[in-house]
Amino acid sequence: MADNEKNFEEIEESPILTLSDEETGEEKDFILLASASFEGRYYYAIVPADDPDTDEYIILDVEEDGEDLILSPIEDDDLFDRVEDYFNDTFFNDMDYDA
Repeated sequence: MADNEKNFEEIEESPILTLSDEETGEEKDFILLASASFEGRYYYAIVPADDPDTDEYIILDVEEDGEDLILSPIEDDDLFDRVEDYFNDTFFNDMDYDA
């Protein structure tokens, strides 16, 4: 395991993130399950707050913009697969998640 892959954090108190859709302005709450630094980038694993027991989670790329965080989907399919495998192996290995 590379050094940059050791920065994984399981979230114990499950903070709620309110995300806004830039196109519609709609806001939705999500529960932060875990965060990880992987291949020089930072990622969050989240689930909808209105369905916390779902068997699926969402992985988002995290960028800092001043004091704000910009969360966005991972566009590169190969990178997404590697990040998904990392989250599954590190945190979700006992569950059957489809991110």
